[in-house]
Amino acid sequence: MLKAVIFDMDGVIIDSEPLHYKAYHRMFKDVDINVSSELYESFTGQSTLNVCKRLCDTFNLKEAPETLVKIKRKHHKHIFENDDDLQLIPGVLEAIKDYHANGLKLVLASSASMVSIELIFKRFELDQYFSAKFSGADLKQSKPHPEIFIKAAQSTGFNNEECVVIEDSTNGIKAANAAGIFCVGYDSLHSTNQDYSTANFVVNSFDDISFEKLREVLG
Repeated sequence: MLKAVIFDMDGVIIDSEPLHYKAYHRMFKDVDINVSSELYESFTGQSTLNVCKRLCDTFNLKEAPETLVKIKRKHHKHIFENDDDLQLIPGVLEAIKDYHANGLKLVLASSASMVSIELIFKRFELDQYFSAKFSGADLKQSKPHPEIFIKAAQSTGFNNEECVVIEDSTNGIKAANAAGIFCVGYDSLHSTNQDYSTANFVVNSFDDISFEKLREVLG
């Protein structure tokens, strides 16, 4: 029986990929590296620190990963404060309200930093709907490791089979699979070249996963 929904944030709740793209590429320019589109797409669903560790290893950078994180977050903060185009994914607020009104517990499990999560939740007044928020940046392991979804499910007080994860990235779907939680793959406009083949159900619109439809899918 469906009792809880665990949301990823970037690409599922918020259309933030264009913002992250700008921030990352400004950071790439600052440290003088040329990141291919293939490499960049492989970062989807990973924490900023893990991405920066990979960059340091791949490009043999003299800067520490933490330095790259600070540069990226500086750009991210500036863009966030000055970009009026940042919007919620179409239909997600209606879905959140629908789930909440039907008694489901909602949890946020994102690879974004808690600072970024709090900014988004404050801007769009989302705290009233969610019982807990988890940042992968604060955990020992990053997606595709299942740690974040295991902790998110535990926070609901329900069994994993009573929860659903909504994810848009290969790494996030792998993490949900490894946690043994039913995974809805949200085929986001900006999450390009992601692998949805191991998701239990794939959609490209929140209209397809209203409370009633999601309950039907789970049988």
